[in-house]
Amino acid sequence: MAITQLKHYHSLTIESAISLAKDLSLFDPSENLTCEEIGDGNLNYVFRIASSESGKSIIIKQALPYAKVVGESWPLTLDRARIEARALTLQRSLAERLVPEVYHSDEQLAITIMEDLSHLEIARKGLNKGEIYPSLSKDIGEFLGATLFFTSDYALHPFKKKGYVKEFSNPELCKITEDLVFTDPFFNSETNEFEQALEEEVRNLWDDLPLKLEVAKLKRSFLTEGEALLHGDLHTGSIFAGKEETKVIDPEFAFYGPIGFDLGQFLANLIFQAVVREEKPKKEEILRHIETTWDVFESTFSQFWDQSEDAYTKIDGYLEYVLEKSFADTIGFLGCELIRRTIGLAHVEDLDSVQDEEKRVLYKKTCLALGRECILERHRIRSIQDLLDKLI
Repeated sequence: MAITQLKHYHSLTIESAISLAKDLSLFDPSENLTCEEIGDGNLNYVFRIASSESGKSIIIKQALPYAKVVGESWPLTLDRARIEARALTLQRSLAERLVPEVYHSDEQLAITIMEDLSHLEIARKGLNKGEIYPSLSKDIGEFLGATLFFTSDYALHPFKKKGYVKEFSNPELCKITEDLVFTDPFFNSETNEFEQALEEEVRNLWDDLPLKLEVAKLKRSFLTEGEALLHGDLHTGSIFAGKEETKVIDPEFAFYGPIGFDLGQFLANLIFQAVVREEKPKKEEILRHIETTWDVFESTFSQFWDQSEDAYTKIDGYLEYVLEKSFADTIGFLGCELIRRTIGLAHVEDLDSVQDEEKRVLYKKTCLALGRECILERHRIRSIQDLLDKLI
């Protein structure tokens, strides 16, 4: 459905968001609608529109032409809204119960209108409060196993795969990742931010040439290996969770890259929880999530592999090779994420919300040391248990 009366991009307001919902016949004309802007991210507006009569509600997400976290001095492409809407639609077709439904999208306004998930909670916020999400890791393992396999060469005709690569070309948001994940934290960049108490550890990272060499290799992988369609920003803040339900949101960074990247980002964000949880039962709960994520991904990916029509998937040892490479990449990307979320531009609440400064600094030193070890030792950390042993 086209929005014919709006001919050019402009930022929505509460009033115009309500008008838009009515124009699109998403509610009955007689319904009394309320709207609030609920976005707490760095890049977009998010409006929740609800009817007091029917109880129905929707989300309108609009991309801004700049990074909200910085302002108009950091311009951003609006095409990311198209990519996000398309990625949500494709990922939902592959993992229906784990992705919200898209009702409407409009490239000109850079909006995506989708299912309201307000009955769930952002996983990061819940985990920081000690909430238990029994199905979180199983669901994310299934999501990754399905979406990464079915957007890869192992499942797609070459023409289809290359068409997707073109469709999901996302150079501006990839550049953000290239800078903030793989470059700035390892150099004395003005985007970095950290406590004075971390100065020695940070400068040691900047002076660590063997570490920088391995990060350069990981960055090259991110730049050149279009293995599957990635979510591109899969952390616990991009997931809604409940006791029996999980939904993956915000794939505006989606592009074709190495399979291990999404896995590494998600596992790193679980590790932040493992680091700050000192009570053994609470820490073990997160360790189980880490183990389950990889195990379910591996089994789901392998199950689909066995059904593949590609001739090379029938060769003994090829699946094992793909999984071993993906696991080593996962560990390396995990290490980069641990470091960048500790001293880079975009921190995590898991660490920064710790009020005791001595503990907060200790946790951050732990994350920096573990991140460095994972990057350097990624080919010698051969199993998920090897990783868990470093967290106990």
